[in-house]
Amino acid sequence: MSEPWSIAGVDLHLDLGTGGRRAGLTDALREAVRAGRLAPGTRLPASRTLAADLGLSRGTVTAAYGQLAAEGYLLARPGAGTVVAPRATAARRPVPLDRPWRPVVRYDLRPGLPDLSAFPRRDWLASARTALTAVDHAALGWGDPRGHADLRAELAGYLGRVRGVRTEPDAVMVCAGFAHGLALVCAVLRDRGVRAIALEDPYLPPYREVAEAAGLRTVPVPVDADGIRVDRLAAADVGAVVATPAHQFPLGVALAPARRVQLADWARRTGGLLVEDDYDGEYRYDREPLGALQGLAPASTVYLGTASKTLAPGLRLGWLAAPPELVAPLVRQRRHTDRHTGILEQLTFAELIRSGRYDRHVRRSRITYRRRRDELVAALPTGLPVTGIAAGLHLLVGLPAGVSESAVVNAARRRSLGLEGLSAHYGRSGRRPPQLVIGYGTPPDHAFRPALRALVDLLHEYPGR
Repeated sequence: MSEPWSIAGVDLHLDLGTGGRRAGLTDALREAVRAGRLAPGTRLPASRTLAADLGLSRGTVTAAYGQLAAEGYLLARPGAGTVVAPRATAARRPVPLDRPWRPVVRYDLRPGLPDLSAFPRRDWLASARTALTAVDHAALGWGDPRGHADLRAELAGYLGRVRGVRTEPDAVMVCAGFAHGLALVCAVLRDRGVRAIALEDPYLPPYREVAEAAGLRTVPVPVDADGIRVDRLAAADVGAVVATPAHQFPLGVALAPARRVQLADWARRTGGLLVEDDYDGEYRYDREPLGALQGLAPASTVYLGTASKTLAPGLRLGWLAAPPELVAPLVRQRRHTDRHTGILEQLTFAELIRSGRYDRHVRRSRITYRRRRDELVAALPTGLPVTGIAAGLHLLVGLPAGVSESAVVNAARRRSLGLEGLSAHYGRSGRRPPQLVIGYGTPPDHAFRPALRALVDLLHEYPGR
């Protein structure tokens, strides 16, 4: 006999089996506890209530509770009822992953995250309150796969004002971050007959993973001090290019003006698509703001941005601005996957932009991260080359000749210091000078200087050879 019950806030499906009712109830409750469906501390219904719910006698329920209490699965507390005992649940084996996600360390100087303690909670709460008060009931239903019209309008205005993006709200799509936007674009490219896509080399590993998951072949194209080598694209035989013109990750260079023109010309001449990742475009310190590449070739460029660095990646808020002829194919792809981004997050972000709170937060963050960058550069041992410091939330530190990147990264891990080596980001093999990619965005303010001391102490153990 299978019976669901919902008493005192607890929902559970019990299969009482075909044997005796007392034994069936005892076995069903025991299995629910061991499987974790009844968590430690969960309060069970009173015996009289559960008996009425299941059509059993109260004595049957009392006997089952008593048996499980004797076995250590339940605790009967006078005046507090019957609860699941601590640690009564069977230990669960962790599900194995092919790659653990960002192991926790005490001092985190890996790139890729902002200071999450600086998330503007008060501003977000105020914006959420305004948005939730004003939202129409109909907006809580199934929405436009491109995103809510209010946020698309705010993004189109913001991107035009701050990044020089030439777009309209109808050509903007709200997505769940850069990787999600790239996955949608790659799927559309595949359906349009594109077979290969070029990636800057070095690059973020998710670029390759996302593109190849969509069925595209990835072609690494080298990057030098002026950005991606556009002259290598002809031999690459690709239908699209992923580029980071504002701040290349991980080298930190900006795409030179001449290269920008060459890349836009390549797209117009070949019909290829430029996929612009505006990586860390909001954070620049020692140079004039660089407008988006999309402004040079709006008909050939899909521009992608995200709030992962300015706010937090956990919000899962990103956006893309596409050429008009790609909007409908992107909508079809979106409709077949997750439909659209959460409406309350969208409306809250729209209000954050509309109110000016987002601009003020970005300006405050820029000041904080510039100060951190300056402290990091000043603290590093003399003689180590430092590059990529003009923008972003990371920089490169060269290691002495003969020192192994992996040896330094592993030594750091043993001290609970998170570091990354540059070589892990290359798609092509070859000998390169050893370098570390040092992120200065992640630690909260109180932990930043201790993290610097841990880094400097480690680097002093590897003097030049």
